[in-house]
Amino acid sequence: MIEIVSNDRCIACDICVRVCPANVFDPVRKKPPRIARQTDCQTCFLCEIYCPTDALYVAPCAEGPTGITEAQVEAAGFFGSYSRALGWQRGKPDGSDKDPTYNIRTAPR
Repeated sequence: MIEIVSNDRCIACDICVRVCPANVFDPVRKKPPRIARQTDCQTCFLCEIYCPTDALYVAPCAEGPTGITEAQVEAAGFFGSYSRALGWQRGKPDGSDKDPTYNIRTAPR
């Protein structure tokens, strides 16, 4: 289940909003998206996989909110852990080395 969208890591690209099949997130203009429907999360990890800055944490075995904090996730090295387990490599943590919307089709807002 989606647990954290990091305010420090997120660059507000809204890729997670677009890739989520369960429509869990609500976009917030120029800010990190809001987890609006957490219990609808299917734990598919698409948001975490596609996040260019590893700003999301999905709890792999949670059936409900765990109450884990951003500081705990950061200290444990959980941000981006699923992507790393898949062998995906990341660039700079702030995403400054890539265009986060590259090859992502978007609908006009």
